[in-house]
Amino acid sequence: MTFKKPQVLLLSLAIATVVAACGKQETPAPTAPAAADKPAETSALTLDESKLPPVNRFVVADLDTAKDACTDFGGYVNGKWLAANAIPGDRTSWGAFEMLDERSTAVQRQIAEQAAADSKASGVEKIVGDLWSTGMDAAKINAQGLEPLKGDLAKIDTLDSAEKISDYLRTSAATGDNPLFGFGAEADFKDSANNIAYASQGGLGLPDTPYYSDAKHKDKLAAYEAHIAKVLELGGTPAADAAKQAKDVISFETRLAKASKSREDLSRDVSLYYNPVSPADADKLTPNFSWTKFFESQGVALPKMFSLAVPAFHQEVSKMIGEVPAEQWKAYLRFHAIDGASPYLSDAFVEENFNFYSKTLRGQKELKERGKRVLDTIEGQAGEALGQMYVKVAFTPESKERMQTLVKNLSEALKVRIENLTWMSADTKKKAIEKWASFTPKIGYPDKWRDWNGLATSRDSYYANIKAANEFNYKWNLGKVGKPVDKTEWGMPPQMVNAYYNPLQNEIVFPAAILQPPFFDPKADDATNYGGIGAVIGHEMTHGYDDQGSRFGPTGNMEVWWAPSDAKAFSGLTDKLIQQFNGYEAAPGQHVNGKHTLGENIADLGGLATAYDAMKKAAGDTPDPKTDGFTRDQRFFLNWGTVWRRNFTAEEMKVRLQTDEHALANFRAIGAPSNLPAFAAAFSCKPGQPMVREGDKQVVIW
Repeated sequence: MTFKKPQVLLLSLAIATVVAACGKQETPAPTAPAAADKPAETSALTLDESKLPPVNRFVVADLDTAKDACTDFGGYVNGKWLAANAIPGDRTSWGAFEMLDERSTAVQRQIAEQAAADSKASGVEKIVGDLWSTGMDAAKINAQGLEPLKGDLAKIDTLDSAEKISDYLRTSAATGDNPLFGFGAEADFKDSANNIAYASQGGLGLPDTPYYSDAKHKDKLAAYEAHIAKVLELGGTPAADAAKQAKDVISFETRLAKASKSREDLSRDVSLYYNPVSPADADKLTPNFSWTKFFESQGVALPKMFSLAVPAFHQEVSKMIGEVPAEQWKAYLRFHAIDGASPYLSDAFVEENFNFYSKTLRGQKELKERGKRVLDTIEGQAGEALGQMYVKVAFTPESKERMQTLVKNLSEALKVRIENLTWMSADTKKKAIEKWASFTPKIGYPDKWRDWNGLATSRDSYYANIKAANEFNYKWNLGKVGKPVDKTEWGMPPQMVNAYYNPLQNEIVFPAAILQPPFFDPKADDATNYGGIGAVIGHEMTHGYDDQGSRFGPTGNMEVWWAPSDAKAFSGLTDKLIQQFNGYEAAPGQHVNGKHTLGENIADLGGLATAYDAMKKAAGDTPDPKTDGFTRDQRFFLNWGTVWRRNFTAEEMKVRLQTDEHALANFRAIGAPSNLPAFAAAFSCKPGQPMVREGDKQVVIW
């Protein structure tokens, strides 16, 4: 069974733009939500805050006053902290986001333990309690070994023809297990009020297509082949046969990779996800894989149209069904069935999964302890169920109220910036303001909770519980195909430390867990909060006007609302930002990809500038208190820098440079401020210093 997400996430999160790549995102699904204007009623939950790890807030003692803010702002703000805070063994990065994630995880653990201890629990508490209890039962999981998978592996062993392979792919997908491609509901690009089905590329075990062809990744490709052989051996295949099958799997995936789009391609051209076709026309493109039969097998009424994204990929899959020997198909499917389930099986499978995906690929030294791994799984399979409980104990109405004020102030500041643009024509500006007026903010947690009725869990088997949740989520998502979009849905659970913008709904979303220091601190001055969560709010709003978000209009439909001259002017400005980030070198010979990271860099630049304007307006003519010897402006930028303090393992850095649409944190700390005259003024920087970009090098977009 394959629980890992496809190479490209289902559309809703593939095109939603987040503030940081934290590696914890679940596919949003629910329809038919239960009404709740406050956190859903559960049994009495308590939280012992004394057991929670600390947050990471800006403190003056962290500053390295031996460094000049105008020359090395990152080192000035974060150098001492980064040197004193090594990456924990069970992490591949460590900074503000990770510290809040640890804190959120500690809250979740207390909640899960209480749910598991309640023998009379029902609803979401029963689901969370069952997942936690069975996940923590290492003795039972180890005793079961590979037994939970034997039925699935036996089915794969019977595949001896193209027809049987196609049938297996359909029946397996119907349970939520599809190693080849993503399939699910999302808003129609041209009619964002209604959901259609999308089929996306997938099928790869490595992070991106260049891993299969670029010489710089050949060591990882070789390690992946060894991993495949080891997994197959653990599944009962003799060593010699496992080695041969591993080569077959590599050959299989290399062929898929050649027909796939890279992450950079997909991040910089959102239209690649949208290729509307009728099922009949899709059948002609993929003669060995009937989409008409696929819809029927998934229990979805045959639509007039669906999006067959990256059609060349699906055409290649069809060819492979007809051309690739059944034994090679079986090796591929057997490996992914075992590999995808490995984190939920006995220790030998867990350790091999860790050794490749975390240790070899990303440089993680130690396996996370079982409790953290189980909570990661609960978040992925029942995140909003756990979220209902989380916000009962970890989010205050006061925080939501203050956030609403900040959002309002940021929104007003963004409108002024748009109105004052010198490079945009009046007609395009009118449409930009229309889009601005339709932004929908979501703060803390959903106004309506997802309904979990129908998900049956027990204390019998961890694997069985996960399999049930996986199928439940998949079918719930498919239940939205052909129906109106439920605009109350969230794409992240409240306990996730992140935020996002969804262009199809023109919404900005801030889960409860990010509303803590250094982002949001009820005890801090306004300047600090505007430099933290204020800039995050501005970042998400600006995503509506980045190179991809700007392709969607006020209603969320993909449309051209720019005058050609404005589009050309915008492109000229963004080209300058690409060049700026291309110039950042993370390690000798390893540069940031300015094109791949463009959308996030636009959002950082616009978000920080907008947050600064909002802070100045909120302060008005009141005297500057000069807290801890620093002015408002200085504290604003100092907290922005604090947000982006983050250490990476060398291997994690390489993966992110290849796959992540976000620039590395240390470059985000300096990239946007260096373009703002307000930063230079705040720290009395002189022309020519590294943090002062002037003339043609200065980038001002939104």
